Amino acid sequence: MANYKARTKQELAQRVAQDIHNGAYVNLGIGMPTAVANYLPADREIVLHSENGILGMGPAPAKGEEDYDLINAGKQPVTLLPGGAYFHHADSFAMMRGGHLDICVLGAFQVSATGDLANWSTGEPDAIPAVGGAMDLAIGAKQTWVMTNLLTRDGTCKVVEKCTYPLTGIGCVSRVYTDLATLACTPNGLQLIDLVEGLDKAELERLIGLPVADPA
Repeated sequence: MANYKARTKQELAQRVAQDIHNGAYVNLGIGMPTAVANYLPADREIVLHSENGILGMGPAPAKGEEDYDLINAGKQPVTLLPGGAYFHHADSFAMMRGGHLDICVLGAFQVSATGDLANWSTGEPDAIPAVGGAMDLAIGAKQTWVMTNLLTRDGTCKVVEKCTYPLTGIGCVSRVYTDLATLACTPNGLQLIDLVEGLDKAELERLIGLPVADPA
């Protein structure tokens, strides 16, 4: 019986947020990564970008204060911080493709040990039907991080030796933040950054089915 407790979605969002540096321009992908906006450290100036044309997003609005004319790329209502701006999505993609984002945080179906990313699919009931802006983000951002549960509902690991889903980007992911561990993807494979309390590296390697190098 497992003697460790997985991070909740909120705890995982907090874990990602703590690693975002002061002054960073950051895109949070649709799905789980959007929760990171609610946990950004108050003492850091972090500018959030949305691919549908927003710069300077704040946390989610309070219940009853939603403005559905102000939404992120996942169609969720958001807030705008003082100095924030709206603009055409073509300008937004120019920011993404031009290397102006420091970090993007994306969800994933699979991530390879060397950083290949697969975060869209066709033919599955809940599939994302097209790659959207993820390809531009994954290649354009200075760092691409993945935020996801380590295992699927049926217990299959999302961190793999080689992706079997359609690829979004090759060798683009530098870190994978999961509910059980944080991992670095390197040309030589996976490297451990941290583990949840009670989980040891041997058990993590058993769950993933791949070797994990010790922290640097």
